[in-house]
Amino acid sequence: MRWSRRISLRDGDTIARLCGNRGLHQFVPTQQVRRGCQGAIVATMDWLYPLSGFVVGAIVGLTGMGGGSLMTPLLILLFGVHPLTAVGTDLLYAAVTKTAGTAIHSKKGNVDWRVAGLLAAGSVPATVLIIWVLSRVPKQSPTTATIISMSMGVVLIIAAVAIFFRGRIRDYALARADNPTRMRYSGPITVVFGAVLGVLVSLCSVGAGALGVAVLFFLYPRLPPVRIVGSDLAHAVPLTLVAGMGHWVIGSVDWSIVGALLLGSLPGISVGSHVAARISDRLLLPVLASILVLIGLRLITS
Repeated sequence: MRWSRRISLRDGDTIARLCGNRGLHQFVPTQQVRRGCQGAIVATMDWLYPLSGFVVGAIVGLTGMGGGSLMTPLLILLFGVHPLTAVGTDLLYAAVTKTAGTAIHSKKGNVDWRVAGLLAAGSVPATVLIIWVLSRVPKQSPTTATIISMSMGVVLIIAAVAIFFRGRIRDYALARADNPTRMRYSGPITVVFGAVLGVLVSLCSVGAGALGVAVLFFLYPRLPPVRIVGSDLAHAVPLTLVAGMGHWVIGSVDWSIVGALLLGSLPGISVGSHVAARISDRLLLPVLASILVLIGLRLITS
């Protein structure tokens, strides 16, 4: 029996919401869906994906973070995409957008390649391990979906806390920047934190931006903020690319959604980047952190 391909994996719930039929709670075969209703769903999804990409892209352009933290939950909560597919799809989408951002930062000399390399030395092997683990579990099972959604919710709340206290984290680290032990072991600690980020990003596509920046502020407080952001972005390229390709190999990527999101996000990033200089981070970051808390709570309780 065939299923509608253009509607996300929770077809029954999506059709029920968009068509007004609250009694549909199970997956619905395509031939049982009325053509007019199905056409309306496809048309709605067609423009909502690029619009979502534009909005998230603009936020990324404004703040330098929030891509996976916002896009993956949107795919799950708004479009009804299975969490594992949402993670894989967002990772490949992020790999393209972060590559463009890294190219811009690199031209301006805002990337510390040593720091990015240390992070990648931990994150890439950890990513390969997590992809191998995910390949061994039932991909569409409710248990897998619950674990990923709850993990994502917890990481989002942690990321929000890191955003709220980013300034204090840096001040604390600056006061201890000359500690000999800290200076001696900063490299190995960076590799370990990279491995932690690799696990989180591969599992729930969240953390490369908000948590990565917070970690670098703590480990390298003397680096200028713009080089912190550029280095974190450069590290996120191999991380999201390896993780995204791994998810593609195990069958948890929807390429049509990747294309639709990119169609909106690339202009959004450009617009956000141009407006960023006119808007203070003191306003944007608390708003973003508050949104992440709300989304995280929604994922945990859903």
